[in-house]
Amino acid sequence: SRVELEEMVLKELEENPALEEGASEETTENAEQLRPEVPAGPPEEVPELVVNREVSTVEKIGTLDWQEYLDTHANAIHGPLSAEAISDDSDSPPSWENSLTKKTTLEDHLVWQLRLSKITEKESSIGLYIIQNLDENGYLGVSLEEICSATGSMPEEAEAVLKRIQFFDPVGVAARDLRECLLIQLENLQLSGSLAARIVADHLTFLESKRYEKLAKDLNVSIDEIAQAAHVIASLEPKPSRGYEQDEVRTVLPDVFVEKVGDEYLIYLNDDGVPRLRVSSLYRRMAGQEGAAEEQARQYLQEKVRAATWLIKSIQQRQQTLFRVTQSIFKFQQEFLEHGVSHLKPMVLRDVAEDIHMHESTVSRATANKYVHTPQGLFELKFFFQSGLKTGNGEDVASESVKDKIRTIIAAEDPRKPYSDQHIASMLSTDSITIARRTVAKYREAMGILPSSKRRQPLLRR
Repeated sequence: SRVELEEMVLKELEENPALEEGASEETTENAEQLRPEVPAGPPEEVPELVVNREVSTVEKIGTLDWQEYLDTHANAIHGPLSAEAISDDSDSPPSWENSLTKKTTLEDHLVWQLRLSKITEKESSIGLYIIQNLDENGYLGVSLEEICSATGSMPEEAEAVLKRIQFFDPVGVAARDLRECLLIQLENLQLSGSLAARIVADHLTFLESKRYEKLAKDLNVSIDEIAQAAHVIASLEPKPSRGYEQDEVRTVLPDVFVEKVGDEYLIYLNDDGVPRLRVSSLYRRMAGQEGAAEEQARQYLQEKVRAATWLIKSIQQRQQTLFRVTQSIFKFQQEFLEHGVSHLKPMVLRDVAEDIHMHESTVSRATANKYVHTPQGLFELKFFFQSGLKTGNGEDVASESVKDKIRTIIAAEDPRKPYSDQHIASMLSTDSITIARRTVAKYREAMGILPSSKRRQPLLRR
């Protein structure tokens, strides 16, 4: 969220002397560098990788050519970043958002994605059982046979649902072991046939034991190729549940504003309180000078400049993605902006992902714990992803829109003769909404509304 971003930036400003507050002298005219304009075209997908800080043996293999790194990114440090500039650094640490504590559990996050999936009721039941049986690291804690026994499903049915969940965000969740977890993430990055995948599949212990020369010989590749593959493996997340523990309740502040100006709706990112950042030119020069200081001191400077560069790039990537996702959401949900919840349309992650040419998991991350202030009030971005029901004329209506109609019907009922769920279903049919009594009951319970027998108020005697 925006609050977490502000906290992290302030913390980094305190701890990293190479990071400074203020616009770059070279790009004063670009003072709005953290308020990205609408991109001219769809940028390439940027995989957000999570570095495993516990696999120290992998991280120690090979080092970057620091001067080349500085030369490559010197301009990017001080100016607006393109999608290509963001995605060009395979050795960067993970997106800063992946290091923050989320305010939803992993189970909540997965169930939300499951409900947005186009699956049958039985597949949903299988999926819920899988999600509810993950261990503390996000791995599957039951066997395929146990899933089949508990859900009355065939092995191929359970395996298909499991495979779908494993590609939810975070990718690799519900894997049965570390090897499968990493292979799933590599498949998601379209690296199934890569050297990294071969190492994970059959030779992961060689990395753990630092037998790099033996590994290179067995695979008939060079040490440099092993080093590159090791960097890829190090960027994967071995614990999918990382960062999804419950956190304390915080004040909700909008990350995005949507305002109507004339006949148009404009989108603004809320970066109030978030300082504009630049890399210290002094530290950047000192880090790149040979013999300017003791080697240990120079390595310290290089690390600080690298960390500052990464933070600026990560914030730019975060802002660009959030802007594009929000813009796409309200392209689909413009009637909501005009008329409110009753005019919500069914929408799933895939709709937005295809619209802006990004992966569904990227859209999911971009909307997690983000809030938008609209003319209709403050809403979590996830709120706008709704399953739907068919109407009599063949159109779809969002589930939240149906809930709003049920809420309105109950609010207008005679408290002495409250409507039954069946009667409410019949009333909705007059609006061409075909809905079963049990679905009305499910929606009513989700809104915390009592059944008719408990809503009835006795007639007062005089």
